[in-house]
Amino acid sequence: MEAKHKNVKSVAEANEIEALFVQTSHGMSYENGKLTLHTLAPTTLFFSDRPDRVTGHITSQEFVDSWDKGPDNFASNPPNAVLSIFHPDMVSDVVVELTTPILQGNQLTYAVTILDGEMPADGGPSALFIDVIGRPLSPVSVAGMHRRDRREDRRDRR
Repeated sequence: MEAKHKNVKSVAEANEIEALFVQTSHGMSYENGKLTLHTLAPTTLFFSDRPDRVTGHITSQEFVDSWDKGPDNFASNPPNAVLSIFHPDMVSDVVVELTTPILQGNQLTYAVTILDGEMPADGGPSALFIDVIGRPLSPVSVAGMHRRDRREDRRDRR
């Protein structure tokens, strides 16, 4: 079986899929609005839902490099994400908006705005589920639902 290399640019520009991303790390820390994923996995998983069910991995560096690429990119339309953090006695989930990724070695830092939940100062193994690219109001993800509510609030204030 021959492996296929998937290019994040083609996923970002495709109209027919809604790609979600997952980044995993051995630990996390949070201070002054900055979330750092420690010992980040070298690849970022992406996947889409039906009908296409596209899956793949890109390097975490490619993911960061693509942050401002494409017509509806994350730099111009910051994604929401759910950070799921493992603690010895529980799992906590925090909904955030991500901006300004900086990858240094195997540490990835985002500036974050907390939308729901309480961010611990540190935690164990973590998974960051990043909202859809290209269709931010999709009902496919929890973060997309939070984004929809927030945008409706903004519209109501106008």
